[in-house]
Amino acid sequence: MSAAPFRLSVRFFAALREQAGCSRLEIETAAATPAELYAELQRRHALVFPATLLRVAVNDGYAEMSTPLAPGDRVVFIPPVAGG
Repeated sequence: MSAAPFRLSVRFFAALREQAGCSRLEIETAAATPAELYAELQRRHALVFPATLLRVAVNDGYAEMSTPLAPGDRVVFIPPVAGG
């Protein structure tokens, strides 16, 4: 049985922002974890980074991709940063 959908906010930075075409969005999802949420967002927005290369923050603190999500959470996906 799948979970009931709930609302949360998502922010994208750097290349992910360019790929998604926005820096933030409010989404209705039944994703239980950031990994499930990112897979859903990859399908919706054609995001190309594999989840294994990303960092994620939930409610202003770094988290694991397996962290449980709850209604109203704020999720930030952070792509790898290149510099020199």
